[in-house]
Amino acid sequence: MQNYFKIYPLGRVIQTGSKTWVEIDPAFAPALLGIEDFSHLVILYWFDRNDTTEKRRILQVHPRSDPAKPLRGVFATHAPVRPNLIATCLCRLVAVENNRLHVEGLDALPESPVVDIKPYIPPSLTTDKVRLPDWLEPNTKSAPG
Repeated sequence: MQNYFKIYPLGRVIQTGSKTWVEIDPAFAPALLGIEDFSHLVILYWFDRNDTTEKRRILQVHPRSDPAKPLRGVFATHAPVRPNLIATCLCRLVAVENNRLHVEGLDALPESPVVDIKPYIPPSLTTDKVRLPDWLEPNTKSAPG
């Protein structure tokens, strides 16, 4: 199972004070056409600060680095250590300015490489029968806002 492929960053996360935006490489700016019609985006980015062979081999963690929470496999968490360091975050789109997406709620670190952007379309990401583990805090069990 050694099929390899490359993922190229299409932009990066920029933070200045309380402002956050995704700066898209100008070559990909035409792909933003119509994105301003959406209130929320799903940003996929790379956990680049964890890209080491050792960290990619970590397969079990305590959720949110809390030893009081039960040990879980990384595929059952949002841990930044995993075999492939793809992260996803639902955030609110505040404004579009040329090749910049001004957002709120993006949990990526500054300069994180952005590898994809998808509009949030609720019926495609929700279901009426969601089951979540007990270790999640009550406020994380509600729908994204």
